[in-house]
Amino acid sequence: MDYSDLALLMLRGWVGLVMLVHGANHARTLEGTGRWLGRVGWRAPRFQAWLLSVIEIAIGLGMILGLMTTPAAAGAVAIMLVAFLTEHLRNGFFIFNKGQGYEYVITLAVAGASVALIGAGGWSLDLALGVDLSSANRAQVLLAVIGLSAVHLAASWRPARIATRGG
Repeated sequence: MDYSDLALLMLRGWVGLVMLVHGANHARTLEGTGRWLGRVGWRAPRFQAWLLSVIEIAIGLGMILGLMTTPAAAGAVAIMLVAFLTEHLRNGFFIFNKGQGYEYVITLAVAGASVALIGAGGWSLDLALGVDLSSANRAQVLLAVIGLSAVHLAASWRPARIATRGG
């Protein structure tokens, strides 16, 4: 028996649930999320908090349902790479380090990249609706979403403001 569709469903479901819950939490604490984003150097932090919430919720739903899975999974990669660069890299590898290290966000990024490149699998709305992409197109979508995220980061983040965080 081939368990690859079940394995993809489990991976999509877990990463999707993590993204969905993070997005819902950011939406629930929008003011606090905005203040935090401002402290770590984001321009227009309230807008960034709203945008982050909406995107994480959409990513989570897409991955759980297997709907537009490659763009959703690529979005998870992009969000986690931005978190890695803006917040977690300077704290070292381990999540239990002060300020939280990057092991968690990189694990989610690798899982997201795996789903983005493999596709949703047989137990997905993508397959049911006939919108599954070819392998080459999945790789292009992943690179395009990461590229858009890099443009957003370059336009909206000013790391010099991090010095005000203390510690």
